[in-house]
Amino acid sequence: MEENTSVRVLCTKLLLPHKNEPGLQWLIGSPFFPPLTIISTVRCIHTLSHSDAPDLLKESEDLRALLLKGFDVTGAFVIGKSDSESKVREAIDAARRLRKLLSNGGGDLENKEMIGAYVDLNSKTDIRLFVSKSASSTSMEPVNSVVYEDKPEKFVWETGCLLRCEVPIRFPVYFPVNNPIDAEKIYWRATEAVAAKLKDPQVVYMVETIRKTSAEGPKPLILRGAELDFHTDVSNIKLLGKDAQGSDPKCIPCAHFCLKSKPDLQKFSAENADTIQVSVLLNNSEKSLNIAPVAEYVPALEEARLLFVSFKLEVLCYAAKDIPVMYAVSKLIIPGLVDQLYSMKNLILPNLLTEHPQLRPYHFNPPGVLHPITVIYELNYGESEMKQVEIRKSLHLRLGLPFDRPLLRIANVLDLSTTNFGGRSDSIRKGSTFLKDVHIGIPSSGVSGGSMSLVQGSYEYYHYLQDGFNDSGWGCAYRSLQTIISWFRLQHYTSIDVPSHREIQQSLVEIGDKDPSFIGSREWIGAIELSFVLDKLLGVSCKVKDFRSGAEIPEKCRELALHFENQGTPIMIGGGVLAYTLLGVDYNEASGDCAFLILDPHYTGNDDLKKIVNGGWCGWKKAVDSKGKNFFLHDKFYNLLLPQRPNMV
Repeated sequence: MEENTSVRVLCTKLLLPHKNEPGLQWLIGSPFFPPLTIISTVRCIHTLSHSDAPDLLKESEDLRALLLKGFDVTGAFVIGKSDSESKVREAIDAARRLRKLLSNGGGDLENKEMIGAYVDLNSKTDIRLFVSKSASSTSMEPVNSVVYEDKPEKFVWETGCLLRCEVPIRFPVYFPVNNPIDAEKIYWRATEAVAAKLKDPQVVYMVETIRKTSAEGPKPLILRGAELDFHTDVSNIKLLGKDAQGSDPKCIPCAHFCLKSKPDLQKFSAENADTIQVSVLLNNSEKSLNIAPVAEYVPALEEARLLFVSFKLEVLCYAAKDIPVMYAVSKLIIPGLVDQLYSMKNLILPNLLTEHPQLRPYHFNPPGVLHPITVIYELNYGESEMKQVEIRKSLHLRLGLPFDRPLLRIANVLDLSTTNFGGRSDSIRKGSTFLKDVHIGIPSSGVSGGSMSLVQGSYEYYHYLQDGFNDSGWGCAYRSLQTIISWFRLQHYTSIDVPSHREIQQSLVEIGDKDPSFIGSREWIGAIELSFVLDKLLGVSCKVKDFRSGAEIPEKCRELALHFENQGTPIMIGGGVLAYTLLGVDYNEASGDCAFLILDPHYTGNDDLKKIVNGGWCGWKKAVDSKGKNFFLHDKFYNLLLPQRPNMV
């Protein structure tokens, strides 16, 4: 092996051990990336009952449903308590066998390079990386350098695109009442028949772009089953230039259906990725249409029962933009449909005759994971029922996601239906008229050597005079509360609408805190009232901290930083008759210098982002500015409302 063997890491860091326990993680790569590239890691959560060895059959069933086609297992990461290279060899061997199971035995996997990684929990040393060149290798070569990609999202979504395909399935299962086991056999055969039909020479696949910047977008491409190549390995497919053209399907790259230019400010993400729609058109009339249809009658020999099994396949795949569309369909879309079809079969068969589960695939792109994933949920159960909660907990464990954030609920699904090319915020695109995340891109705080701790997640900016409602002079705390509730909505902790001033007042009357005359009044509210409303409407608990003087607040900067790091929720600051929303702090622990990121609800203009930022309505405020003026007045009593993030998945 060459001396300068290098591994490229796209994920910001390999997953930390869960609760500092030994374990195994699978390294995920893509055949469309340079060799020895790691895009993510997923935990191995299934082990054999008699040992700590991975249960590869269960792991393959889970990962076949979870990972998009276009991503694969490229190695293994061992977390141990003794420095043992033999464990790494065993893990690499397991990764090879797992990859073979995921590929259904196809492709030349014996000679694929695989990555092995190891960290010793006792010594706390850095992660050690190795490369095994082939299954027959008797030794592993150490990796000399690790390259961390500066802009991994840009790399992933400039290199590739998404392909999506939906196929509704409806199986008639006709079986003898006295021999119900036949129903499983019939359903099995029906599944096999559909899988075979997807590769039938008569089947037609229509390829078109989902997102067009004008009516002059690329015309749909028709691919027939007889034209598809199911035998060439993905690694042997000849990539085309992004500008390649021609009528031959082998010469049309996926880039043909991708947008040629995008706004400079557009964020690189799965939601903004180029997406290609693939539709399946089944030709059930192979003979001339001039022939009259023939109905065949086969009488049942004994009492029989008919049931229908219905569900929808919804597959998402990742492909290099340079790959010919023909191969993207034959090597990604069709295998993805077949794998999901069998995953559905495995979930339906155990209860085929007793309860027909309502299954549906959903696609997510949780924070910290560079690529989308697919999850099949059973809709017979509500999201708060224990079975669904346990499924999500298992997914959070596998993906290294926190257990106090609802990141894989149906409200979090990846939205590929439209694209934000007009420069409007996501909240406008999803139906809201309020500006979102207005602090992004504002000037720096001016704290030298400080460490910033910011709100985690998105929020909407609520301020005076919105919705044509005049609350100038008394509604600032109401607006701060609305911003806080919008944060809980956008993080999917709740689905309630952001309440109006009247609805906030109604809530306080209902819990007995205010008299009925309070409804419709212009009375101020403070931190205590906000905590009551958050508890009633969202079930959210809050901490309320009181300060005798504004001079005490900068002394608590470290405590506020810990809130943003651990809870991540916006904070309401109340002082006298004024209220603000705190979105973060910038704090130099050595010098004590600090600044506060203030979102000011007293703004009365229209929602012009430039005007808001330039006017200082969202920006950093030093405790004492350059002119010696105190932002927090020393002769005022202040209180801070710190909403706590609910512990839920």
